[in-house]
Amino acid sequence: MHEQRQRQEDGGDGTARGLPAGSTCGATDAEAVVFVCATCAAPLTGPLTRLPEVPEAPYYAWWEADEPGPSPATVPSGRYAIETQPYGAPLVVTEVSRPAMPRYATISDVHGQFLVSQGPRGNIVINPGDARGLELEHASVACCGASPEGGMNQVCACGTPVATLSSDCCMPYELHLSADHVRAERP
Repeated sequence: MHEQRQRQEDGGDGTARGLPAGSTCGATDAEAVVFVCATCAAPLTGPLTRLPEVPEAPYYAWWEADEPGPSPATVPSGRYAIETQPYGAPLVVTEVSRPAMPRYATISDVHGQFLVSQGPRGNIVINPGDARGLELEHASVACCGASPEGGMNQVCACGTPVATLSSDCCMPYELHLSADHVRAERP
């Protein structure tokens, strides 16, 4: 049952929904895609090629930084990767202490109960610098940037929520395009 659900979530052929069949690990420039808003078709990125997986977030001693700001980006410019684990809202209570979502710390609620993501799988993770035409709609409480804890916080010019930005100094710096709200097109 889980495999059937995963095939439905990922397009049935191992690619994320909205990605052309044949988009595989180690894509070349000829296999680059541009992500567009599924509602209005506005381009949200330039051409990007796929990585085999989301890289580990670079180490960043944010507490030693001279000025607050985002960590180095998780995904190199010009590339994208598919997040296979739940990411973003909703967050639910769990009995086990573990990271709330990939490349993220543990989170607890006001009662000290640990929280984990039950958000969507299949998000397209990009370098935030590769995004075009997005505006911050809201941001969950964070000291100097956006947090993914409140869900999608980036909207297309047409007003459609399309992505979740993580940009606070102590979090991975990455943008998660919603596979349900964007589609890939050949440039």
